[in-house]
Amino acid sequence: MEKNRFSLPRRRFVQGLALGTAGLGLGLAPRQLLARQGHTGAPELRGDTFHLTLGGADVNLTGKTRPATTINGGIPGPTLRWREGDTVTLKITNLLPETSSIHWHGLLLPYQMDGVPGLSFDGIKPGETFTYQFPVVQNGTYWYHSHSGFQEQTGLYGSIIIDPKTPYPHTVDREQVVLLSDWSDEDPQQLYATLKKLSHYYNFNERTVFDTLRDFRDKGVIQTLKDRHMWNSMRMSQSDLADVTGYTYTYLMNGQPPNGNWTCQFNPGERIKLRFINASAMTFFDIRIPGLDMTVVAMDGQPVTPVPFHEVRLGVAETLDVIVEPDAHQAYTLFAQSIDRSGYARGTLTPVPGLTAKVPEMDPPPLLGHTEMGMGAMHGESGHDGMQHGMAHDRGKMDGMDHSAMGHEHHGAKTSTPPPPPFAVDNSNPDLPPRGSAIEHPPSEYGPGVDMRAMAPGDMLADPGIGLRDRPWKVLTYADMTTLGSTVDNPVDSLHADREIVLHLTGNMSRYMWSFNGIAFADAEPLELYHNERVRITLVNDTMMTHPIHLHGLWSDLELGNGKLLRKHTITVKPGEKLSYLVRADALGRWAYHCHLLYHMEAGMFREVRVVPAPHPNAAGEPPDDPHARHGGHH
Repeated sequence: MEKNRFSLPRRRFVQGLALGTAGLGLGLAPRQLLARQGHTGAPELRGDTFHLTLGGADVNLTGKTRPATTINGGIPGPTLRWREGDTVTLKITNLLPETSSIHWHGLLLPYQMDGVPGLSFDGIKPGETFTYQFPVVQNGTYWYHSHSGFQEQTGLYGSIIIDPKTPYPHTVDREQVVLLSDWSDEDPQQLYATLKKLSHYYNFNERTVFDTLRDFRDKGVIQTLKDRHMWNSMRMSQSDLADVTGYTYTYLMNGQPPNGNWTCQFNPGERIKLRFINASAMTFFDIRIPGLDMTVVAMDGQPVTPVPFHEVRLGVAETLDVIVEPDAHQAYTLFAQSIDRSGYARGTLTPVPGLTAKVPEMDPPPLLGHTEMGMGAMHGESGHDGMQHGMAHDRGKMDGMDHSAMGHEHHGAKTSTPPPPPFAVDNSNPDLPPRGSAIEHPPSEYGPGVDMRAMAPGDMLADPGIGLRDRPWKVLTYADMTTLGSTVDNPVDSLHADREIVLHLTGNMSRYMWSFNGIAFADAEPLELYHNERVRITLVNDTMMTHPIHLHGLWSDLELGNGKLLRKHTITVKPGEKLSYLVRADALGRWAYHCHLLYHMEAGMFREVRVVPAPHPNAAGEPPDDPHARHGGHH
């Protein structure tokens, strides 16, 4: 991943502003262009032909004026509204002093239109215009963002709404995009350099001497010292839930900080569709509307069986469509707090302009535990209830364990403890030993880039996640949803896999190194799939951080058990979790595959996936004209 060329020195940015104002030809300063958006969010553009300009502007979101990158002068960029079945043309003019790009997140399209410099095209050079053109073969809520350096962090992102050919099964009176993001006044290059030097620099929830004294009182001196030794041996902290926190981030809702109070007006009794999009660089948001239940109707653009709920954790790059029905003449707060409870985004649903509701207090920061260490399945625990009860029941056993058996590395040396039980591997993956090999685990998973392994990763699809397990209300999980129309007898695609690939999500928190199977992108070979084959990918999260994994250009059908599938473009994997999903490799080309935490991707958790022609007809077990190929899902 390229680095220094994306830095935006102040002087060069001002030069970009001058070009931007002249190029737009509107007679308005960039600050005026931003001001025109007001509190209504980004402007909406409809049709099949669009002109977007990438430029720069000074913005003040925190009390400080800082340079930002913009699309048509705004943060976020315009909401693009398309129609399923149309062919869209998007002319992107780059007035920045550096190469840029736009990636259409979650869309099925020719790989040359995917917008990843170095894989699908060369990028859009300064002063040039690049034309994207592709058919729209799906519908739902999606988004777009830069795939160049750290431009996404500084403002290059926006929403996409695709209207269906046939009406949705649910009717609504009003709809609204709720786009969540994170903003830092720091130059992202400096932010990343800080993480590389001191990975916990932004974590202000670290334990203090007072916490230790309290533990002495509550757990006793010996047990407290045992716990501290365990965490110190892993070079991890119980509070390492987020690399970048509210210490530097301001959390935005439709471009507005919390004190900006983005507002949506409604009439009591209306059915309102809220299209949530997590367009942040690094932040998981826990979303709820106190006093108002939500019903999910789509995730990642794909319709799902409706499920009522009260709160949900939305991973980076995921989208979620919900319906709410406020029937009282009162205001409601849209509350989205960060996973580490260091800040929140906030807005208001109100029947009367100026009427607001109480903003909830943030929860206390949760602490990582044995589940996040990958011990959740050691005693047969599976799902939410099993993890809670299993952790409590077996705490005595855990406390007496030899925690060096967790597979940590110390200064690059292997431990003497055998690795966990063997797993299936893929003989086409050069990083993994062949099937039947005496080598139980890839040697690449040991070394300076890996500082821990999950001993017993488990099924956690029904687990709401750390900080949400003890809620008195319903928290939505993957296990609650199924892609609408997908059944065991008639699944959205085949439940059979022609081939299986196992990938471990690996990292070294103290050195801020992230990878798949212990190999960073710069040293990794591409994953190669045959055209139209059905591949099962199993992800094992050996780290103690949550990772949103995104495969470009292809659907990821998450296996929920009992033949149920949840079709997604981004899959969040919790610490200590093991999950599997099926992929139909129905699009030839070179595709990006990565963690969607921006700085994790930059630090190496990125792979190239190549979909190549099968060596001979039906080699992958599916005919070339497979009926499941390139469809957007059931409606």
